[in-house]
Amino acid sequence: MKYAAIAAHVGAYTVAFMCRVLGVAPSGYYAWLKCPTSKRAQQDDALQPHVRAAFQASKQRYGSPRVHAELRAQGHRVGRKRVARLMREDGLRARSRRRFRHTTLSKHCEPVAPNVVARQFEVSAPNQVWVSDLTYLPTQTGFAYLAVILDLFARRVVGWAVSDNLDATVAVTALQRALALRPAPAGLLHHSDRGVHYACADYRAVLENHGVRRSMSRKGNCWDNAVAESFFSSLKFELEDNAQWRDAHDVEHDVAAYIDGFYNADRRHSHNR
Repeated sequence: MKYAAIAAHVGAYTVAFMCRVLGVAPSGYYAWLKCPTSKRAQQDDALQPHVRAAFQASKQRYGSPRVHAELRAQGHRVGRKRVARLMREDGLRARSRRRFRHTTLSKHCEPVAPNVVARQFEVSAPNQVWVSDLTYLPTQTGFAYLAVILDLFARRVVGWAVSDNLDATVAVTALQRALALRPAPAGLLHHSDRGVHYACADYRAVLENHGVRRSMSRKGNCWDNAVAESFFSSLKFELEDNAQWRDAHDVEHDVAAYIDGFYNADRRHSHNR
């Protein structure tokens, strides 16, 4: 690959300079020129631009498994190990995942529901189980709070809301948006943690008015709501650098672009879409 890069830039730079920068000997480069390129190397050279394009299209979010899936969807017959090797040789690495902070205010006197979901996160059709959660993101003027509702079948976000106030309104708004988008069918189950936002009277009233059953995680057990936790981890990892968020309005703008423009629309998932 280094010799091919040198050959592609002959005329723009001297061979000696490029060999010195890339750490190879000019004699090796000239010997490479005399040898016919192997079929596999030719295939690598043809595939590399598509690997780069898929990686950049994801805004450097995808690692080799999802880049591989994207290439396969485009009709390229290529193995995952080959994609991983080409990305490694080209220095293409997905951004490092960061810890995502979340909050659960579970010390309250509101009634809680039993854990009906019981970590059964695989369902056979949409609108059987929705999961919800709430987290916060730091801005220059304080925290912004994000509430989401996801459909377990496709891991699709069906409702979300952002607020600069940590009261029940942000969670209720996300739920109302989800119900406006997808009217609740008979038997719909809503799962959440035991936080006061989901146990309070306002939230329960919306669920009851739409005939939605309740399920809640066990106390202090984040794995009981693992799908929602995983979504927040992905959102933090895949969003652009958020250090410049001024306030909740900035957060809302970026979250909208992420959920509506990427996560629900284009992102490759390991579940049904």
